[in-house]
Amino acid sequence: EDWRRLYHGRTSAVLRPATTAEVADAVRLCAEQGVPIVPQGGNTSMVGGAAVSEDGSQIILSLSRMNKVRAIDPVDMTMEIEAGITLKAAQEAAAEVGCLLPLSISSEGSAQIGGVLATNAGGNNTVRYGNARDLVLGLEVVLPDGQVWNGLRRLHKDNTGYCLRQLFVGSEGTLGIITAAVLKLYPRPREIAVALCALASPEAALNLFNRFQQHDAAAIQAYEYMSRAGIDLVLRYIPGTALPIATAAEQYALIELATPREGAGLRASLEEVLAAAMEAGVVLDAVIAESGAQRAALWKLREEHSEAQKLAGASVKNDVSVPVSKVPELIRRATDICERLVPGIRCVPFGHLGDGNIHLNLVQPEDADPVAFLARDHELMDAVNEIVRTLDGSFSAEHGIGKLKPYMMPEWRGGAELELMRRIKAALDPKGLLNPGKLLP
Repeated sequence: EDWRRLYHGRTSAVLRPATTAEVADAVRLCAEQGVPIVPQGGNTSMVGGAAVSEDGSQIILSLSRMNKVRAIDPVDMTMEIEAGITLKAAQEAAAEVGCLLPLSISSEGSAQIGGVLATNAGGNNTVRYGNARDLVLGLEVVLPDGQVWNGLRRLHKDNTGYCLRQLFVGSEGTLGIITAAVLKLYPRPREIAVALCALASPEAALNLFNRFQQHDAAAIQAYEYMSRAGIDLVLRYIPGTALPIATAAEQYALIELATPREGAGLRASLEEVLAAAMEAGVVLDAVIAESGAQRAALWKLREEHSEAQKLAGASVKNDVSVPVSKVPELIRRATDICERLVPGIRCVPFGHLGDGNIHLNLVQPEDADPVAFLARDHELMDAVNEIVRTLDGSFSAEHGIGKLKPYMMPEWRGGAELELMRRIKAALDPKGLLNPGKLLP
């Protein structure tokens, strides 16, 4: 089953190759026999991106044994890693040589690099470093017929034809299986300042973000929005969590500033912006972490949102994006329509306000029937998406399409755009054997 337990499938075999050559052999054999393959990494997809069918016709190809760091170059600021290594392990390997792999997501302890790239994951640091695709310099990919494309280049400039690596990033394993990647690294931060702020409204959260941008946009490493509903679920279901702010609020913002420069005065900058915001009535209360342990405790309030919602019952997850300036309107309008559709529903908007990506998640009412609630998932997602459409947004910001959302593609990406995607799929995988039923309707 998938992480959210939305899909339950059967498979006749799980292949666990240890090398690119073994992956190629397996894919070639399956292509010859017409056997569909579902590539699987950490199986942390929110949209059933690695789920197999119920009829047992598809086999799983797990990349978990391909978990090596092949090379790290702290001068070129690059690392070459295999697809089965977890994002957390890759981060730690970079840190050992004084570098930073800035990609950071809540599931980084189990999510594997292959899946992270195949879904073009975003995460907490997108506001500063971009999405996963912005960190990719090169890829190694096994194609649907078993050929291996070796594009493991460390070049920042290389205009020699189509940029093939970007074709596979975000393709969700439907065009090829990523087996290794060359990623950009950055200098390790030597000074970090983190604050949790209590706010009166989503508009105040946007106002505070703009204040930090105007003060020093380059120092912002993360700017995360949370609602009281989300914080309450974390405090209720996750042991070892506490809210270190005396003032209860309906909204919260978690801000992280970072720089590789020692003595940059980030703490002073944080205090300066917050003091002005408090005087203007934008911030109701705030706490600044005094140690690494306190920083981790503040981040835990944000990182445990998904797990807390899972423990609270069935949930419908909307991973949407809008222009940053439209985030407050999105939160207000979507919360209103969902509360009218399902009385007692717990609306839990949270996420990456700094890049316009809000996870507008909907948790079942207390004591409701989870099956009956999930039966309305399309109705609720469509209601949120109609609002997103009017705000010039996207129905999938970073989680991808997977098995859950292909039905939305014709309406959102129809015409020439969807036809181009289908032509690319037909050209590379004419038999449709790689991750069937995902991404394309």
